[in-house]
Amino acid sequence: MDLPNDPDFFLPFSGMVVGDSFFIPCIRPAEKMFNIENAAKSEKVRVKCYIVRESGYLGIRVWRTR
Repeated sequence: MDLPNDPDFFLPFSGMVVGDSFFIPCIRPAEKMFNIENAAKSEKVRVKCYIVRESGYLGIRVWRTR
């Protein structure tokens, strides 16, 4: 069974301070987490990502750590 692709999301790294977080619901969290970590590196910020379930939705919670 093929899963649909996850939509693209705006990643708000420039507006975040250390300790801020955001949640992205997604179908393929491991793939999305890899993309988020690479985007953070290109923006020169450090993030910590966890695969979580919030309000019944599978996704990724991302915290800015530095």
